[in-house]
Amino acid sequence: MKVENNKVVAVSYALEVEGKIADRSAPGQPLEYIHGTGMLLPKFEAALDGKEPGDGFDFVLSPEDGYGKYDPSYKIDLPKSAFAIDGKVREDLLVIGRTIPMLNQAGQVVQGTVADVTEMAVTMDFNHPMAGKTLHFTGKVESVRGATEKELTEGLHGEYLPPEEHECCHGKGGCHKEGKGEGECCHGEGHKDGECCGKGEGCCHQD
Repeated sequence: MKVENNKVVAVSYALEVEGKIADRSAPGQPLEYIHGTGMLLPKFEAALDGKEPGDGFDFVLSPEDGYGKYDPSYKIDLPKSAFAIDGKVREDLLVIGRTIPMLNQAGQVVQGTVADVTEMAVTMDFNHPMAGKTLHFTGKVESVRGATEKELTEGLHGEYLPPEEHECCHGKGGCHKEGKGEGECCHGEGHKDGECCGKGEGCCHQD
């Protein structure tokens, strides 16, 4: 069976960025996705079109075909009060390099990385961590099968279903309840798409 739209495809892969392995599938745990449904980068899926189980792949994606160019305007300063939960600033979350889910003006969860922390403010970078990077993917198609009607409607892991109230999604994987610990959503403030606003988320996946 060949890789084509509405097929469940399992791939083992490694992602090399700037000469170093940035991400890879775990041994015996290939990445599964439904081909042609936008779960992965379009050019990643296009590179696998027509392949069969056992076929290898080796291709490079430019920043434009990956996560886009780095945009300095997506790096913004927010008051520490934007990271308050129940009136208390979560200082334990404000660690440089940590990714924190936040809400933009449309009420969507966006992922921001803590770039700097001062006494009064936090600098958040809302660029994708791979923005501006050239991506070198290698790997093998492990299996291909037809998707069930339920999978086409709900997704492999229910990702097409509406999120439950008070959930925050971290990327394309599962969802983590808001309210306690690292899975909490911090509600920031901002002025344009990609920034944060509000009142008190396999590396080859899209955002």
